[in-house]
Order: sequence, then structure tokens, then C-alpha cells
Amino acid sequence: MYHKTPESITVTEAIKKMEHYCAYQDRCHKDVSQKLTTMKLIPEAKEKIILHLIEHNFLNEERFAKSFARGKFRIKKWGKQRIVRELKFRQISEYCIKVALKEISENDYLETFHEIAEKKFNTISETDTYRKRKKLIDYLLYRGWENQLVFEKINDLF
Repeated sequence: MYHKTPESITVTEAIKKMEHYCAYQDRCHKDVSQKLTTMKLIPEAKEKIILHLIEHNFLNEERFAKSFARGKFRIKKWGKQRIVRELKFRQISEYCIKVALKEISENDYLETFHEIAEKKFNTISETDTYRKRKKLIDYLLYRGWENQLVFEKINDLF
């Protein structure tokens, strides 16, 4: 019996697979390109598939950036700096990043920041004030919250 090898995938089959891949969850061009590389397609076929996905709205960088920003903010409680860093890592344009950040309302943003800062402050069992401050600062900065917000909050809490 004949088994298909990964190298013998047709462009049509690859398009179907990639349509499903993009429909399941918003993807960026970099994700799609990496996925196509694993399929061992020639560069011309990869270009053709990416073009097809864009034309049929399976691949939309702006939509990806918006849903990424909303999701990372709501679910992971990331600050704007971390979201921007991750979007840049995925080679998203400055324009799409700006549009994506508008998805987060300023009120929700500040409310979430204060909520996680206070929650974390109350869970740090460190008795040394200096160490407790450092742990909280590191935690908030790692999650991508702006320096000025972090230090204002630190001054309020200590």
C-alpha cells in the first residue's frame, strides 16, 4: 500500500490545511509561514498559499493583532509593553500594533493594573520591605506594565 510522504502534499491540500489552521484561531503571517515551512513546500507554493489566505480573509494581520491584544490583556493580564513586545516579535507592523492597543479601554487597563498589583502585593509573603517591593516591581514589569504606573503604585502601597 502506498503512503503519502509529507513532501508529496499538493498546493490544494496545503491550502485546505492552512484554511483550517487559520479559521481555528487568528494567525499572523509568521505563524503561517513557519507552518508552511514544516510542510516542505517550495517558496513559490508558499507565496501562492499565503496570497490565497489573505485574499479569502483567512489571514489578516490587523485582526490577528486586535484579538491577540484583547486576549493577552483579558486572560493573561499583560500590560501594553509586553503586548507590543510580543507583537513585534511576530513581525506585526507598527500600524497594526497601534490599532490593536486601541482595543483596550483606558479604564479597564488601569482597573486591571491596580487589581493585579494589589492581589500580588497581598500574596508576597516576604517580610523584608525592600525584597517585597523588588518582587512586586519585577512581577509587574515582566508582565509589561509601564514603569511610571508601576512606581506610582509601589509608592501607594509602601
